[in-house]
Amino acid sequence: MDKLQLGQSLSGFIKKNVVMVVAMVAAIITCFFVPPDKTYLSYFDFKTLTCLFCVLAVVCALKNINFFYMLAKKIVEIFRNTRMAILALVYITFIGSMLIANDMALLTFLPLGLYVLTTTGKSKHMAFTFIMQNIAANLGGMLTPFGNPQNLYLYTKFEIPTPEFMTIMAPPFVVSVVLITLCCILFIKPEPLELSSKPISMPAVKTTVYLLLFALAIAIVFRGIHYSIGLIIIPAVLFFMDRKALKMVDYPLLLTFVFFFVFSGNMARIDAVKNLFSLLLEKSTLLFSVISCQIISNVPSAILLSQFTDNYRELLLGVNIGGVGTLIASLASLITFREYTKQNKGKTGYYIALFSAFNFAFMIILAAFVMIF
Repeated sequence: MDKLQLGQSLSGFIKKNVVMVVAMVAAIITCFFVPPDKTYLSYFDFKTLTCLFCVLAVVCALKNINFFYMLAKKIVEIFRNTRMAILALVYITFIGSMLIANDMALLTFLPLGLYVLTTTGKSKHMAFTFIMQNIAANLGGMLTPFGNPQNLYLYTKFEIPTPEFMTIMAPPFVVSVVLITLCCILFIKPEPLELSSKPISMPAVKTTVYLLLFALAIAIVFRGIHYSIGLIIIPAVLFFMDRKALKMVDYPLLLTFVFFFVFSGNMARIDAVKNLFSLLLEKSTLLFSVISCQIISNVPSAILLSQFTDNYRELLLGVNIGGVGTLIASLASLITFREYTKQNKGKTGYYIALFSAFNFAFMIILAAFVMIF
């Protein structure tokens, strides 16, 4: 490989993994202020990393046998107009984010949205549909501990009881459902829709095994089984049944967590930073966490700010609501942006404008709702 090819490959890797690269640079910079020592080992939440890996690996395996695609396609085929089909796509993404994490829900169901719109001649609705799927993924995942990566981290770090976790997140979750539904009804007309269908079959044995592995991964998240068991069983089974799934795991996302663990751990040991963040969070953990997400994204915000406050309720609400807003507020938003621009070259400006209008509207409404109620 010559220098030009190497440069192109490196540039492509950086563009595809911007958040991870930024996290790595941030971690390296903080290492100059806090030189590596034994305390670094205490930065890492190995349970969070293990849970995330297990869920992602099993989801990749299920995706490889068309499990989610078949499920979603059958639901979409029930509806015969554009409005209901797009609502179905958005709801599927919404529900999927609660079960398989927001980024995996988008990677799974955005292609389905593309397929439905292109094969039915409704590509004009692609930007709106992708944006609604993105919002649904970010806000749908807020209800469960494993729906969003930052949820899994905070749920584990603060040992939040599951009933309390869901009680905290239920009100903004319900409001999100109402807002998303209204948007789809108001902005999409019920035009006739014909969806072509192709027969899809799934191997019975693999489907059964992968669903059992998924149940195991969820049991680990809910603390029913020690995470070390999943780390042994899941990779071992997939090694023999679907090695491709292990290769497909979003390792840059896992590394992003690792780098931000280092970054946040070091920041917490710098007195000036610690005093500043503690002061700001005392004034309003909710607002500061929402604002922080717009600048450094929701996952790093959760990891960093958790070092300076015990108010996990407002922090949890803030880093979930803050996931909508700017393009960098959530890794899921960058995934959607990448998928849209890949299919619609030359429409970047239009997409960003529409994306910003809807996302900031959702953020403002949800933040105001939580503050008032």
